[in-house]
Amino acid sequence: MAIHRGKTTAAGQAPGTEEPPDTGVRMPPEAPDRHRLTALQGLAALSLDAMASVAYGPESIVLVLAAAGAYGLGFTLPVTLAIAALLAVLVASYRQVIAAFPDGGGSYAVAKKHLGRRTSLVAAASLILDYVLNVAVSVTAGVAALTSAFPELYGDRVWICLGVLVLVTAVNLRGIVESAKAFLVPTAVFVGSILAMVVVGLFRDGPVSTASAAGHASALGEGATTVGALLLLKAFASGCSALTGVEAVANAVPSFRAPAARRAQRTEVALGALLGVMLIGLSVLIGRFHLQPVEGVTVLAQLADASFGHNAAFYVVQFATMVLLALAANTSFGGLPVLMSLLARDNYLPHVFALKADRQVHRHGVVWLALVSGALLVFSGGDTNTLVPLFAIGVFVGFTICQVGMVRHWNGERPKGWQAKAALNGFGALLTGVSALVVTATKFAEGAWLIVLALPLIVLAFESIHLAYAQIGERLELGRIPQPPQRSRSLVVVPVSGLSRLTCQALTAASSLGDEVLAVTVTHSGPEDRQAAEALRRDWELWKPGVELIEVSSGTRSLGRPVSAYVRELSQAHPDAQVTVLIPETEPARLWQRMLQNQRGSVVAHAVRRDTDAVICRLRFRITSDAR
Repeated sequence: MAIHRGKTTAAGQAPGTEEPPDTGVRMPPEAPDRHRLTALQGLAALSLDAMASVAYGPESIVLVLAAAGAYGLGFTLPVTLAIAALLAVLVASYRQVIAAFPDGGGSYAVAKKHLGRRTSLVAAASLILDYVLNVAVSVTAGVAALTSAFPELYGDRVWICLGVLVLVTAVNLRGIVESAKAFLVPTAVFVGSILAMVVVGLFRDGPVSTASAAGHASALGEGATTVGALLLLKAFASGCSALTGVEAVANAVPSFRAPAARRAQRTEVALGALLGVMLIGLSVLIGRFHLQPVEGVTVLAQLADASFGHNAAFYVVQFATMVLLALAANTSFGGLPVLMSLLARDNYLPHVFALKADRQVHRHGVVWLALVSGALLVFSGGDTNTLVPLFAIGVFVGFTICQVGMVRHWNGERPKGWQAKAALNGFGALLTGVSALVVTATKFAEGAWLIVLALPLIVLAFESIHLAYAQIGERLELGRIPQPPQRSRSLVVVPVSGLSRLTCQALTAASSLGDEVLAVTVTHSGPEDRQAAEALRRDWELWKPGVELIEVSSGTRSLGRPVSAYVRELSQAHPDAQVTVLIPETEPARLWQRMLQNQRGSVVAHAVRRDTDAVICRLRFRITSDAR
């Protein structure tokens, strides 16, 4: 039987107000570690976003600098080196975050402890926005790589995007370790192909082939001889999209095997090293081959063409890029559900997001992320350029808050060498703060204003949820020792519509639950209904179950309202009694057979829950497959 009391459970706790239970299967102590990540698996599960960003990070820089013509493209490497320097600072800083906050949460956990509740919510909101956008941008960029190689698929890009999203979601519902194992090979192929392309390209005197760009209009601006600071800042801001995902490892430290913090730190360093080498290497090739951006073909595709030629290796790079970009959404699936679980435990999100399945999966967070990302994919039409202006702002807000919080952390803890650690985080806060302002200012008119507007709205939603939980907790007097329980008279109401084995089971159960049992049937004024009511009354008198049958009339042929009205009158007549409504229902052996039911029990339960404070018991009578 499932028991509910109006808006609360029979135990007196509001749904979601209790400490989230451990719903996982009980396993031996060593078993949960099988569902956690090694350092190498963490690189595949949590770093795909950052590594795959080399496919669109350098291109974002080139597209901005192309406005100044070939002269502007000469600044690609300096801008990339500035981004790589910022990457190094972020990696070093997040190693310290992992050590100081091994329970995960990243900037949210840091801000919550050192910068106050409101600041921590801003950090959480910014990360949620960035994680959701990462899924949409990664999937659309991956499909863009596919359509660059196979233009005939361009018209079906939205459906391809949704198909990739379903695939990534399904893998993540099986557990983060399963996703890491599934994505380890594509990650290795992508990183290997990019590094091979850089090495081969460095030995070329010029491009081997330009077939991929042939016939496409150039996006290069007319020859300019000067490049202003504003253009460089805009290129830097666009290229900073390559840094998204650096924080994911710090957010998901609990997902690693013990020692979790040390494994997470190794993953963070490996991520930074690989990403830095790939970014700088690709930028060097762009300058070496004097690459010019063209419409309809990615910069990475042109670089592969120039280094390898238009052959099988070119298509390997394109396919590996497409796969990894599409799978880069996995970073969000690894980091966001953990962050949402922390928010849920702090009463800022529904507690359902804190529940785990048997493979350490926050399934509700995974499903929510998939649904919101799918809506974004449909809204954008599968176009990366529609989403990129919204990208990276949230993550830099989180970066800055995290670094400022770590400065306060070291100043308060003061361990050995704390001055150097605080200086590193302070320098990181300065760089990321300036970057956040630059990214927001340069992309504001392109759609970044939506992020600026969304941040306070999400924080307001957090506050509203927290207030609702606080009110429920106050009403239930959580945290206080309640008065001793007292026994009261119990009245059990059983809705019936006819005589059957189910009716007998219901009255038997009701007799064991209450001091007095009342059977209630709803009658209508129609001729056929009157005949059915008279037949039930006659059969009831012949059966003599020892329970009074009460007829409640309804002029509108409704079922739930008459029962709830009777229960309300009964509660008013017996204010000191506990009224329980026991609703008997059949549960068929097969799922499809449930569609054959009339749902009378659900109608009555909904009406009683809405209109009364009575306890609701739903007695399920299982019909086995061998029943005759």
